[in-house]
Amino acid sequence: MTTRLAARFAAMAMVLAALALPAGAIAQKIDLTMGIIVSPGDAYSAMTASVPERVAKATNGRVQVTVSDSLVAPAQIASAVRDGRLPMSAALHTYLAADEPRMGIFNLPDLINNIEEYQKVRDAFWAKDVARIWDEKWGAVVLAEGAWCPTRLFSKTPIHTVDDFKNKRLRVHNPQTAAQMNALGAKPVAMSMLEIMPALERGVIDGVFTSTCVGGAMELWRIAKNVQDWGIGPITGWAILVNKAEWAGMAADVRQQMQTAMDGLQKDAFGTYNAFVQAALDNMKKHGIEPWTAPEAERKAINAAQYSKAAYDSWYARAKEVGFDGPAYVSRVRAALGKPAS
Repeated sequence: MTTRLAARFAAMAMVLAALALPAGAIAQKIDLTMGIIVSPGDAYSAMTASVPERVAKATNGRVQVTVSDSLVAPAQIASAVRDGRLPMSAALHTYLAADEPRMGIFNLPDLINNIEEYQKVRDAFWAKDVARIWDEKWGAVVLAEGAWCPTRLFSKTPIHTVDDFKNKRLRVHNPQTAAQMNALGAKPVAMSMLEIMPALERGVIDGVFTSTCVGGAMELWRIAKNVQDWGIGPITGWAILVNKAEWAGMAADVRQQMQTAMDGLQKDAFGTYNAFVQAALDNMKKHGIEPWTAPEAERKAINAAQYSKAAYDSWYARAKEVGFDGPAYVSRVRAALGKPAS
């Protein structure tokens, strides 16, 4: 047999051997882009920034993820996955609460008050329930979840009593907080993160409800020196999503490797949560800002029915439009937390 003929047979043998391998055994190279929201200083940014390294390591380089904060507007970051404009995104539940109220359950006054209560409700039923909603309404699979640092009110003048809210123009990020602010006599304003600083400087707004960590990293306290914890809309959850069709098209072993990596990310997101919050508070104190927490009496006053009812009524009305029993859902949350029925 000539050398050329032998080489030809060897090449043919290699092709036949490759064809005989199981489908998943042939390396699958996948490039994914993940849209994120600008969120400096928050665990959200740290966790989403770690996705490319985590996924590449877990899949031995078979999946490469590129993270971008400029491809779509924050309000479209979930719909972009549904519509196939992005294969992945890290979406905030709160931004979808007007369309799907169950996404904003933690925005209701005096219901879910801290990260520990949020995790209890998640573990009890909410994570599975919302995963189904992501699937049915957004065509997305949830890979991991976390939460923004607790919401605080950054304001130019002190807001330490219920009366202090009157006529204040305050940036809010969800419909339930907007309803509560209206009831208090404040003027809620919807505004993107990029508009906040110039709006504060020009006096367009008097204050901002946002993540403690984001507000700290953006140095909102240089203009809005009063950093106040009223426990209003305290938790903002987020989820790392992948388009359902994109996910289904991956080999089973790749999906398992990615999910394992995302399980680790979720554990880290909740495990480091309090450290991110403390770091933000410590940094503000270093610059002479002393964060303030509303005393129990003031919290009770601001969550009285005359101010909180509007938030619940609007949420219940939207729940009815969507097709579920709002009061029963709230009762389910309260039961998961061991709280008496309202």
